[in-house]
Amino acid sequence: MNTLLKTRAQKVVGLAVSSAVLIAGIICSIAFGVTNIGWRTIVESITAFDGSQEHLIIQTARVPRAFIAAIAGASLAVAGSLMQGITRNPLASPSLFGINAGAAFFIVSGSAFFGASGLSTFATLAFVGAAFTSLLVYVIGSIGSDGLTPLKVTLAGAAMTAFFSSLSLGILLTGGQTFDQVLYWFVGSVAGRDMGIFTTAAPYMGIALAGAFIIARHMNLFTLGEDVATGLGQKTFAIKLAAAVIIVLLAGGSVSVAGPIAFVGIIIPHLTRHLVGIDYRWVIPYCALLGGILLLAADIGSRYISFPKEVPVGVMTAIIGVPFFVYIARRGGVS
Repeated sequence: MNTLLKTRAQKVVGLAVSSAVLIAGIICSIAFGVTNIGWRTIVESITAFDGSQEHLIIQTARVPRAFIAAIAGASLAVAGSLMQGITRNPLASPSLFGINAGAAFFIVSGSAFFGASGLSTFATLAFVGAAFTSLLVYVIGSIGSDGLTPLKVTLAGAAMTAFFSSLSLGILLTGGQTFDQVLYWFVGSVAGRDMGIFTTAAPYMGIALAGAFIIARHMNLFTLGEDVATGLGQKTFAIKLAAAVIIVLLAGGSVSVAGPIAFVGIIIPHLTRHLVGIDYRWVIPYCALLGGILLLAADIGSRYISFPKEVPVGVMTAIIGVPFFVYIARRGGVS
């Protein structure tokens, strides 16, 4: 595979540049919006908070929004890269496992039947739904004498996505109040979140990101094929199980804080492999940084596309992702 960054030195420099761009993206996310805020005011809100309107906007709205966009984008991208390696399907993403659909179903059901409301409650329901659906997909995909295979888990994920999406739409169509409550979350957004939601989910996603770094070397063997990896002494079942847990924590955590944002888990892994190749020891850190950058950029852009109103960031990622998805599919991306 031809890559843009060929030497180790180039890749290290690329990581440094990506880190700087991510930090700049977080700062821009805090500064720009319906109300633009100067850099000095941002610093003063941290060092000398005085309770003014601008300081409150920064601390209660802009900072949580920027941090959630960064960690959700990183988590979705890393989860997508692991899923593409495990399933050996270049179009695999967190939605393949039905994670988005399962999380949405739990939120819709909780709101319709148990009166659940509020973003904190929705975040908890989304996390539980994502974990339950992923477990269900793995169980169904493991049925049979040949155990868990890429084709079976892909088909199981597609089936669960269709199943839970149909149930969610059915509930929404029969309950107007439920529809109003969950609609904004349903399309994916990082607006209106607080630091409580971030601090609740961030530890799980942080642990999962660390786990992804740990299994990166093993993923390199796994992508050669399960038979080859087994012949080289790798415990493939343990790697698949570890990857599954990491994917659930990453994708479930991101869905819980930002809603079902699509395409980040497809776009970034392909871009990363074009930059640094297929070595997961480089793919994982680059996916984390570029995923955060992409979602931050999409969120900033969503504030201006219909100014002064905001477009949910899930719409922006769909606008970017659909043409990319078609391009990959036309190249014969599905394997």
